[in-house]
Amino acid sequence: MTEKLPEAIDLSHHLSRVSRARTTSPLKGLQKYFGKEGMISLAGGLPHPDYFPFSTISAEALPYDSYVSAMSNQSRGSFSWLWSFLSGGKKETVPITIPKYPANSGDISLSTALQYSMAAGIPQLQRIMKEFTDKVYKPAYSNYATIVHTGNTDGWVKASMTLCNPGEGVLVSEWTYPSALSTIIPLGLKPVPVAMDYQGMKSDSLRIVLSSWDETTCGMPRPHVMYTVPIGQNPTGATMEAVRKKEIYDICVEYDIIIVEDDPYYFLQEGPYDLPALRNKKPFKVDEDDELFISHLAPSYLKFDYQGRVIRLDTFSKTIAPGCRMGWFTCNPLFAERFERQAETTTQAPCGFSQSIVTSLLLNWRYEGYLRWLKGLRVQYTERRNFFIDCLAEEFHLQRTLDTQGVWAGCEVYHASQKHRAEKQATNEKRAEIGNAVFSFVPPTSGMFVWLKLQLDGHPFFNTVGYKELEMKLWTEIAEAGVLFGPGFMFSSNQRPDEGGSGHFRISFSNAEFGDMKKAVSIFATVLEKFFEHV
Repeated sequence: MTEKLPEAIDLSHHLSRVSRARTTSPLKGLQKYFGKEGMISLAGGLPHPDYFPFSTISAEALPYDSYVSAMSNQSRGSFSWLWSFLSGGKKETVPITIPKYPANSGDISLSTALQYSMAAGIPQLQRIMKEFTDKVYKPAYSNYATIVHTGNTDGWVKASMTLCNPGEGVLVSEWTYPSALSTIIPLGLKPVPVAMDYQGMKSDSLRIVLSSWDETTCGMPRPHVMYTVPIGQNPTGATMEAVRKKEIYDICVEYDIIIVEDDPYYFLQEGPYDLPALRNKKPFKVDEDDELFISHLAPSYLKFDYQGRVIRLDTFSKTIAPGCRMGWFTCNPLFAERFERQAETTTQAPCGFSQSIVTSLLLNWRYEGYLRWLKGLRVQYTERRNFFIDCLAEEFHLQRTLDTQGVWAGCEVYHASQKHRAEKQATNEKRAEIGNAVFSFVPPTSGMFVWLKLQLDGHPFFNTVGYKELEMKLWTEIAEAGVLFGPGFMFSSNQRPDEGGSGHFRISFSNAEFGDMKKAVSIFATVLEKFFEHV
């Protein structure tokens, strides 16, 4: 017998003044009568659907099994980009057609999808979101709600405005997503950084921040909202596992914190990276059934949320396409109702074209098909991650060590040194000493980015100009050579965390062609060599 789950507790004291002041939009409030049988509506300014200049919308979609769903253990070396191109997926497509007036009343209709509609989204999409959340995230309370938003950035805007008043702080990781900071700062909110390690935000550091908070010294009340990207942590690519999430959730219960879980990379959990020689020795990983696949993913905070204090942000941006501008909240019904009131007078529902096409695709694929698509995406991005780091291994000497202190304590760190210098100093293909490293990194276990830590203290001008100027100087030289990285300063939530004068780059392996990634790493190596030779 299934254990009965509790309902969400009352968290209304977390609502901002603006959110409390929102009422149902007068015009949107009339829509509850629109579906009443025999109702003749003369109240709303709705265009007649006959005048929509689209009789049908058609699309050719890829099948859900277009990409392999299990990793091969074979290394493809320098030409893996060519292999990926030649085996990228099946060519056949699945036709999708959405009529203005369907024969069956329950089918998606352009006359409805392209009309002014409720901010909660079209009914078919609402059912898809609910089924997916039930089966994958398994919230620990019974009366949770799902409601659409127009992408996770919009979701964070709505959440921050719903929960926070000007002059308050928001708990964030010391390195975090820049747009999240750009959202809250104009609202009069202040980022409150929490130290990180290889899993992301540290639970012990969070407790220290909260337990030692002094309102007079800090100049604001203790924060009651936390923003986090726990999977594919942006920018570090860290994966926060279940034990850490449970620790942080328990602290948030103790200190009455709302967790906003921004999780666009959830299904891009790539696992540990191995160099090609080690990768080839591992047994071939067979495909997993759906339940096993889900069980091997680091769980959402929702799995531990028995009080309704997690607001989860899901998006189709990384799994379907960013331009569809669609995603959804999973949260307690109090917050969902407030988000709906906000959407009624701001974004309303996502674009009707996007809703109708994406929903039709998911109805065609069904839950099992969408999960199969997600398995394929995980393999594709794992191949990309592996290929990019393999390129680094070709251009640099990579030496692995187990760090015992600092942000990366407890995990294997790759230290990269210039090949030409290593070859001058070493014989019999021995690796260069770590002291000669020009950058280091921990291979990401999820997401789309590699986070490089630049060893700028080895530069001749380090003591003269400092690491901040050197980071930007190197970034500029790489950009002028034709390669664009994300400069580290963009991702700092506390002006710059002190890591011994190190600079940082966030490098994406998600979009460029494989041949271009290889070329970019070669350019990076050339520029870096000249950079450290400056006198």
